[in-house]
Amino acid sequence: METRGIEQMFDFQRLPNDGLVLLLLLLYTPVGLCLMLLRIFIGVHVFLVSCALPDSLLRRSIVRIMCSVLGMHVRQNNPRSRDKHVKLYVSNHVTHFDHNVINLLTSCNTPMLEGSAGFVCWARGFMELGGGGENRAELAATLQRYCSTPEDPPLLLFPEEDTTNGRAGLLKFSSWPFSVTDSVQPVALMVQRPFLAVAIPESSWLTELLWTFFVPFTVYHVRWLGPMSKQEEESHQDFANKVQEFLATELGVVSTQITKADKAEHIKRKKHTALQTASTNLGARPRATPRGFMSPGSGAEDPRVVRMAQQVKDVLPHIPLSVITRDLLLTNCVDTTITNLLERTEEYPIEDASSSASGSPRQPPSTSPSSSSSSSSTQAAAAPIPTIKPAAKSFGKSPVDRHMSLQERKEALYEYARRRYMEKHGLTQEDDL
Repeated sequence: METRGIEQMFDFQRLPNDGLVLLLLLLYTPVGLCLMLLRIFIGVHVFLVSCALPDSLLRRSIVRIMCSVLGMHVRQNNPRSRDKHVKLYVSNHVTHFDHNVINLLTSCNTPMLEGSAGFVCWARGFMELGGGGENRAELAATLQRYCSTPEDPPLLLFPEEDTTNGRAGLLKFSSWPFSVTDSVQPVALMVQRPFLAVAIPESSWLTELLWTFFVPFTVYHVRWLGPMSKQEEESHQDFANKVQEFLATELGVVSTQITKADKAEHIKRKKHTALQTASTNLGARPRATPRGFMSPGSGAEDPRVVRMAQQVKDVLPHIPLSVITRDLLLTNCVDTTITNLLERTEEYPIEDASSSASGSPRQPPSTSPSSSSSSSSTQAAAAPIPTIKPAAKSFGKSPVDRHMSLQERKEALYEYARRRYMEKHGLTQEDDL
């Protein structure tokens, strides 16, 4: 199973990537919101009418016209191909309302396999079964008894057991729907909508209904295909594969071996990857420089930046020059960079102060007493700062204690930097005053 194939079969984001379409959608949004509110009010009346009228051609025609006002336009091809003697329709699955759309064209029942039971199940147009939804063998036996009753309307099942975008491929058909009867009538369903994706994984039916009311229209194309019968030597799975290949050919898509479980696993993997990425981004330093920002020819070679970096290096000789330059490119201020680096000193490796900023080799130490004394004082001044990370036992228990500890560390660093600067330039306390 290829990840790329799954990515093509589902729309994982609702909004388009095209900038022009996004602009048109933005301009349409006020109209869409008003239209959605109006359609919610009309939708309540559609529901009441469908509940009040008995199932008949008149009721289906009235509700179909009212659904057009709600933005759900239903078109059908080859209605004469529908066989009245077939007790099972099988269709590809695109939206949460596929069964409602097909029920506008002919009387049929779709059992509720997953989701809420009771009133919600009935209101959405599903046929509630008394349990057995989890056990497919038990469910098939229940539906076999249903199909054996001549007066009951045909069943409508979705062998994919989950939705796709309907443009790339079909999920692998489950075999249990084809154990209900030996003859089925395939139904090819295509759904089109402007601006937005028709459906995205794990979106609730209520959310999808509101988006349906928001967009100008959603067009459902229903094409009735000729009935197909199971051969004696065929297994239920072979029959399912044959119907899947036939339906995929009619839709112009690929017949895949990707299952509902594969889709669920792919979604879980995408969520995990997204969480890892978000966690990495949140844990990253807010002042981090993008890759390639310090590439040759960038501001790192600006003489002004080099000069400022050297000034900071004189004050903070233990900070690597690359770190100083990177912060200067963001702050463009020597004082701000010194403050930032003092607050984050413990995060960088201590650099030997005897190495020059230009990277020139060290000079051999002088053997004269004065040079030796000067070298000793320089080494003493450049000695590494004592560890400023507090031990676990001394870490403040309250925010106030931790803040005071931070202030003390900052003051110590400021004092060290000031003393180092004065010694480097031969200044005295009186000069500083």
